[in-house]
Amino acid sequence: SISLQILFFFCHNKIMSVDATSPKDTAKASGANKLEEAPIHLGLGATSVPMTKITGAGWYEEYAKGIASPDGKEGRLVSQYTFTEPWNVWEMHPVGTEVVLCTAGSLVLIQDFGEEIIKTSLGAGEYAINPPGVWHTADCNEKTTAIFITAGMGTENKPRECEKEEEGPAGTE
Repeated sequence: SISLQILFFFCHNKIMSVDATSPKDTAKASGANKLEEAPIHLGLGATSVPMTKITGAGWYEEYAKGIASPDGKEGRLVSQYTFTEPWNVWEMHPVGTEVVLCTAGSLVLIQDFGEEIIKTSLGAGEYAINPPGVWHTADCNEKTTAIFITAGMGTENKPRECEKEEEGPAGTE
């Protein structure tokens, strides 16, 4: 039989391996998880690794140093968030694209291309793509849930001043 290995990132500095002898054992080992609570890392070799709950900016730093590090720019983080108000930050992913899939409610994705700000309205079931190096943020006027598939290596964030959104993120030229 084929021997499979699944990696689980249970806490910030501890990676635990679970050996499974069949695809059925692999499925049992991963169990059922809520995406909003436990994102997934998609890595090289078509791997899928369940992660621990995102607990803030430090979580992303540890993720980048830990399980995501060997995959470099080819790794993807799949996460889900629910929002009830506009984002308070701009973010940018320098090494790859990010898919933004609205699953409930609606949002306006705001992308700063330097010479132009583009606003894209997304409803449930619609998606848009943030190209590498493009600063982006989002607005919502209702409870909205979205799934993000992100090339997170090198991600940067900057505070957002909503009243000046037409100017893009502060400090970018």
